[in-house]
Amino acid sequence: MLDFSKTGGLIPAIAQDFKTGEVLMLAYMNQEAFDETLKTGKAVYFSRSRNKLWRKGEESGNFQVVRELFIDCDADTLLLKVDQIGGAACHEGFSSCFFRKLNGGGTEIIGTRVFDPAKVYKK
Repeated sequence: MLDFSKTGGLIPAIAQDFKTGEVLMLAYMNQEAFDETLKTGKAVYFSRSRNKLWRKGEESGNFQVVRELFIDCDADTLLLKVDQIGGAACHEGFSSCFFRKLNGGGTEIIGTRVFDPAKVYKK
């Protein structure tokens, strides 16, 4: 099973669209987040900035239903193949967090914004 001790209690967790294979995001899980993900079938991560569990979609409604889980060869990274409900994994409103392509000396936005974050996250 996963070895949380090698990484200080947090493991990288890559979310990938189950149908298309698009990489949606990278987050982290602790043991509690992993256990809740297994129990509920929905992605739960650990927010390093808030220092607490982050139930993906709890604010935005854009949650992830876990279809398959894969552990890497070192047992310290997790790949989640998910159905992304709501169309966006990124808190900036894009389907994937990887919407900026390095292009020469700058970046190019290659994604389409699915929602306006200012309207979804009313903070």
